[in-house]
Amino acid sequence: METKSHGGSGAATGARRRLLGKPIPAEGEGGVFTQSWYPVCMSSELAPGKILGTSFLDGRIVVFRGESGRVQALSAYCPHLGGDLAAGSIVGDAVRCAFHHWEYSQEGTCLKTGLGDPPPPGACLFRFPTVERYGMIWAFNGETPLFDLPDFPYPDDDLVFRVEAHEEVFPVDPWVVCCNTPDVQHIRVVHGFKFDKGEPAENMVITDHSMMYDFDGIHPAGPRVTFRVGIFGTTLFYQSSFFNGRWYGYIAPFGMPAPGQTKVYYVLATRKSEGDEASQKELLDFAMGVQRQILADDAPILRGVHFRPGTLTKSDTALARFLEYLRKFPRAHPSAEFIR
Repeated sequence: METKSHGGSGAATGARRRLLGKPIPAEGEGGVFTQSWYPVCMSSELAPGKILGTSFLDGRIVVFRGESGRVQALSAYCPHLGGDLAAGSIVGDAVRCAFHHWEYSQEGTCLKTGLGDPPPPGACLFRFPTVERYGMIWAFNGETPLFDLPDFPYPDDDLVFRVEAHEEVFPVDPWVVCCNTPDVQHIRVVHGFKFDKGEPAENMVITDHSMMYDFDGIHPAGPRVTFRVGIFGTTLFYQSSFFNGRWYGYIAPFGMPAPGQTKVYYVLATRKSEGDEASQKELLDFAMGVQRQILADDAPILRGVHFRPGTLTKSDTALARFLEYLRKFPRAHPSAEFIR
């Protein structure tokens, strides 16, 4: 008796597997996460002396600003009896647990206990490499950063920034959002950009920790644009752009409050030395509108995509190179025993 297979022939199944290629590991798969810079909050959310508790990776951290103004991200739970340090207070540049008043330095070491007992040798927190830049506070998943945050082509002190948080958290890992940048089919058919001076795959430069390409083209509204765009790590979109001859910079940091979730921020910049305050505001208003519209176009896709590399075509050359970059990206979880 002949048996029918509802899954297709063996040859077809084998062909499909070859086309799919090696899958991209999900964040948290195997207990590890990509070693990238993650935004944890906006600078405006952290006044001096304030502690903010937030979900991060597969656990919880605190980020706080000491009296000196310096910020630091640490694991959230006091190693004494597990008190959440977000309920604590700031003493100088240290954080004090509300439960028994044990104090911890920004290096994560226990400075003193509430009743004066010597701190046990294991009384320490995980200290995340922490940077405050571009109106954001960033934590690196690792003990030592593997790369720096990108620079704009102009000094930070010549820039005016606008920073906002997107209202919706998307049900995908940050690297899925990053894939839109080298996805030329997506850029053309969804966002309506036209490349008229070469293809991104022709000038794409991939390092161990970044991908970048340049393009000249036509914006859907009609003006010519010159963009330099890329991805740093697996959590940061970068853009340096000229729109009708005026420069603005854009960074979209992708936070990860939990595996399979992405929190998007908007960081826009224009030059103080170009134009007056009113014209700078006008450009930033315009740029914010552009970037919010792009994300609005992507939102219905991100809410339901089951992302997997499938039957790629010639137009997917740049995307295919980026997928290989993702497969090789270093992953680790040195804070695991501290943040959960």
